[in-house]
Amino acid sequence: MIDELKKVVLAGLGSAAYTYEKASKVVDDLVEKGRLTIDEGKELSQELKKNLKEKTDSMGDKVNKVKPLTKEDLTSVLKEINFATKDDLKDLKERINNLEEKLK
Repeated sequence: MIDELKKVVLAGLGSAAYTYEKASKVVDDLVEKGRLTIDEGKELSQELKKNLKEKTDSMGDKVNKVKPLTKEDLTSVLKEINFATKDDLKDLKERINNLEEKLK
């Protein structure tokens, strides 16, 4: 469960980094075409980098705060969503077998 959460967070970080790269290319293109000055381009690029760092830091904090689920926690969640247990399935199989025997 924790590994899956880490993978999701890393995917989010990867997509954020990819977005930053694309945004940087757009800024560079705008500077080349003269639609932004070099100073404006640098400022925008720094702001993008700052936003990316803030987001990655906040995501890292969230991952560090996650605690592993205990068996009791998982059992509680499954009961809450009314998930069938092995014992429930075993009881149902026995009832079905008894009914099939009666029908024969």
